[in-house]
Amino acid sequence: MLEAAHALFVAQGYGAVSMDGVARAAGVSKATLYAHFSSKDALFATIINDACRRNIAIDPFVQDRALDLHDTLAGMAERALTFILQPEVMAIHRVVIAESGRFPELGRAFYDNGPARFRQALAGWIAQQAEAGRLDVADPDRAADQFMGMLRSGVYLRATVGIAPVAGEVADTARAAAETFLRAFEHCR
Repeated sequence: MLEAAHALFVAQGYGAVSMDGVARAAGVSKATLYAHFSSKDALFATIINDACRRNIAIDPFVQDRALDLHDTLAGMAERALTFILQPEVMAIHRVVIAESGRFPELGRAFYDNGPARFRQALAGWIAQQAEAGRLDVADPDRAADQFMGMLRSGVYLRATVGIAPVAGEVADTARAAAETFLRAFEHCR
């Protein structure tokens, strides 16, 4: 059902997709679809949430205590940037941008189940590092936004207009974001 819905949203846009159409494309009854998803925006939110949970979780980096701050941040950044640059992810993002003006619930579902979840996890990690005396950060939420902002410029901005990253550019961007962040916030740097 999720795969069918994803394909329809990308191909037709959010507004043109109906729950009937998703049920037909998935080969299930409408009752089955509604048993799993209460509405189209709940279905869309699940697609975003599942993709983000699978692809940009920060847990592997946070749990590896052997990594230093730079390696941890660069690893999180590279994984997140690699995820958001995937063609199918960019296609969903384009749908959200194109249709959230007419369907505000779409923009909210996307933000709450994608960027906000990563931001919350990142801010939590930043707060832990500040409590441990490794970072000097007064506002972990703002610091997380600033870090994410570095990832959404340059290579990402170019990709949104169809200019593909060159070899090594994602890793270089991730390392540069980590270095810049630590210059601003690393304690005793």
